Amino acid sequence: MNQPIRLVKPEIMSPAGYWPQMQAAIEAGADAVYFGLKHFSARAKVGFALAELPEVMSTLHRRGVKGYVTFNTLIFDHELAEAVQTLTGIIEAGADAIIVQDVGMAHLAHQIAPALEIHGSTQMSLTSAEGIRLAQQFGVSRVVMARELSLDEVRVIRSQTDCELEMFVHGALCVSYSGQCFSSEAWGGRSANRGQCAQACRLPYELLVDDRLTPLGAARYLLSPGDLYALQQMPEIVQIGIAALKIEGRYKDANYVALTTAAYRKAVDEAWAGLPLSVTRREELQLEQVYSRGLGAHFITGVNHQTVVNGRAPRHRGVLMGRVAGVLADRILLTPSADAAVAPLKPGDGVVFDAADWRSPQLPEEGGRVYQVSPGRGGQLEVQFGNGALDFSRIRPGDWLWRTHDPGLDKVVQPFIEPASPRRKQPLAVQVWAHEGEPLRLTWTLPARPGLAVSVQSDEPLVAAQERALTEEYLQAQLGRLGQTPFTLAELRLDVQGNPFAPSSLLNQLRRQAVEQLSERLSQPRVPEIHDPQVMLAAALAQIAPAPALNLAPQLHLLVRTPEQLDAALTLRPASITLDYLDLYGLRPAVERVQAAGITARVASPRVLKPNEQRIVSFLLRLECAILVRSTGLLMALQEGAHPSLIGDFSLNAANVLTADTFLRRGLQRITPTHDLNAAQVADLARGIGADKIEVVAYHHLPVFHTEHCVFCRFLSSGASYKDCGHPCETHRVALRDVAGRSHAVMADVGCRNTVFGAEAQEASQHLESWRQAGIQHWRLEFVHETADQVTRIAAAFNATLAGAASAFDLNRQLAHLAPQGTTQGSLFIPDDYLNLPLL
Repeated sequence: MNQPIRLVKPEIMSPAGYWPQMQAAIEAGADAVYFGLKHFSARAKVGFALAELPEVMSTLHRRGVKGYVTFNTLIFDHELAEAVQTLTGIIEAGADAIIVQDVGMAHLAHQIAPALEIHGSTQMSLTSAEGIRLAQQFGVSRVVMARELSLDEVRVIRSQTDCELEMFVHGALCVSYSGQCFSSEAWGGRSANRGQCAQACRLPYELLVDDRLTPLGAARYLLSPGDLYALQQMPEIVQIGIAALKIEGRYKDANYVALTTAAYRKAVDEAWAGLPLSVTRREELQLEQVYSRGLGAHFITGVNHQTVVNGRAPRHRGVLMGRVAGVLADRILLTPSADAAVAPLKPGDGVVFDAADWRSPQLPEEGGRVYQVSPGRGGQLEVQFGNGALDFSRIRPGDWLWRTHDPGLDKVVQPFIEPASPRRKQPLAVQVWAHEGEPLRLTWTLPARPGLAVSVQSDEPLVAAQERALTEEYLQAQLGRLGQTPFTLAELRLDVQGNPFAPSSLLNQLRRQAVEQLSERLSQPRVPEIHDPQVMLAAALAQIAPAPALNLAPQLHLLVRTPEQLDAALTLRPASITLDYLDLYGLRPAVERVQAAGITARVASPRVLKPNEQRIVSFLLRLECAILVRSTGLLMALQEGAHPSLIGDFSLNAANVLTADTFLRRGLQRITPTHDLNAAQVADLARGIGADKIEVVAYHHLPVFHTEHCVFCRFLSSGASYKDCGHPCETHRVALRDVAGRSHAVMADVGCRNTVFGAEAQEASQHLESWRQAGIQHWRLEFVHETADQVTRIAAAFNATLAGAASAFDLNRQLAHLAPQGTTQGSLFIPDDYLNLPLL
């Protein structure tokens, strides 16, 4: 369905790790600021204490800025009571909205405070109008769309939904779809969905093609994207109907927040007014200088896999000053870059030498402060450093020289960081009634807040003027003296009768009174109606009535990804076989083979459904078999008509009984818990929701990254997309080898998206007994590159153990031998302190 598009000027939405960043965002012109608390936030290392929140919101509202609180982690069952209390504190402090990932918590928050604005976090992995419609059923009024969408795709979504849309326009890109990254969980025992990203995408990897090392020159950081920069697309973006433009960077400093906010403020104002963008190359370089891994529009302008990941470095580089032409005893000769002419290298600059062409990325880089820059021959520069500052033996001709810090930027940002008076001014309108013989009355209003007004008046009636009567020009001059306040007089209307006189001292007094009252009114929290959070939580939990666990025979489900694995699976006669093939459209013969064998056939859906991929829904339905649902968009699309049996997969991120129940009520037969849960939490979820509603994964390679970025296209072709890459994913096996020597398989799906699988197999042998005691009946084994023989032997070992013919210890020992690169508990490991609330 096409929705009428109502264009609104997009909000500039800036990040704030703490007070300095928040103040910088205010002065630089942000319409809204987003920030987190010390817990329940996807950036766990920064944020405000809940006790500080009233002051935060008061500060923002006095300055006419909205405050959105990130409440965007998955919530565990044992945290629900604490979470709703925290939510109540957020609402009572006057937060303008909460940003939520957890579906169950979004639904509950809407029940607690129906008028509260709820924004669906980018961790909801929303990429289609169908997924957005489902989020709206949970009370979401705005969604933060995935960063992997192009503007063409955003336009399609805009035409198909009435929900407010928000998009990222600047800052770091995650290589994985947000909400779909489990690398931190797999390798660090911490969760990106819990605010504890370990940034495994920023580590070096080697490329193995068909089990052979493929040299890639300076490219070592194969999963580390550059940073997003969409300022040049502002004239196009403001015409789409986007509600808010989000700048990434809650871990960034105040300088970054000030420069990025100011740049996008100016660009949006110009684009909205129909003016050409006035940004200069020097201003663009300031954005690169303050923080960047290399700026680009990336997915916003469409897929080009050759540009998203450069692979040379994973960290801030700044501005390229040039390449080393020669190394002398105490200086280097530099061939300057074109940008060095725009923003020249100078004494005091901090630089780093990039030797990625010949030196291991694990070794420290050479760098320091520039002491002197002199012109050399042939346009070269001579660059000197302080005595002993550099080891010149570690610098070679051809190395790249980056300016990582420019002290001159400190002067550029100082007006935003330490303003002499407020830079951001809220326009005021004043109505003046000056009637001779009556008190002088003034009503002050904020055009941005039509319902907010204050009135002040003189104690005495106005007398007739002897010389100077009140005029509009005189009032404008006196009432407009708002220099040290966060206001500016934009409009004055005068109703005058007779020939009244008012001294300047009276006008100054009334102006000060009005400003004080306005500031007080603005700072008062606007609190919607709140229903008792514990009562609402108890009522929500009471609606979940798990069926008593039955002592039924365990059901083994196998997921295969190759025809050879399917051959083996058919001989094992499991309860079901799930087909997870690259070639989705070649599935029918495989489905028919499974069905002909009298085994339940299931098909795994893609984890992402984009606007141009709705045909996948029709295809899956035509297969006439059960579907393993991996995205909320697909779940909503299937809900809207007749459908086969649906099983929700881990990627729906069901971390508590509320979320699991919410999804089950939308047509799922069973659901697989998120991989953020440990084994004890999986058992508790089964008891809480009903063990017959849970399907656990007892053996698999954890899908650590799920990416729009295609490793096959980027490093095995010169093509930009599937249209010209030659489809190397169909003929080659690829893995990424980390510094520990582990090889992580990479597989593509029908949408050309890649999944990187953990090297070790994650298996649940140590937890089988506790899961069986919880009543769990459905057990899934998933295979990646296992051979047919390994599939047979692994499944047989599980069958024997589940049947009581072998011990869990024996199973553990067999799996360690059978799995291609060994086994691990991985995310199933139960830490001693997992029940503690993660306050940082």
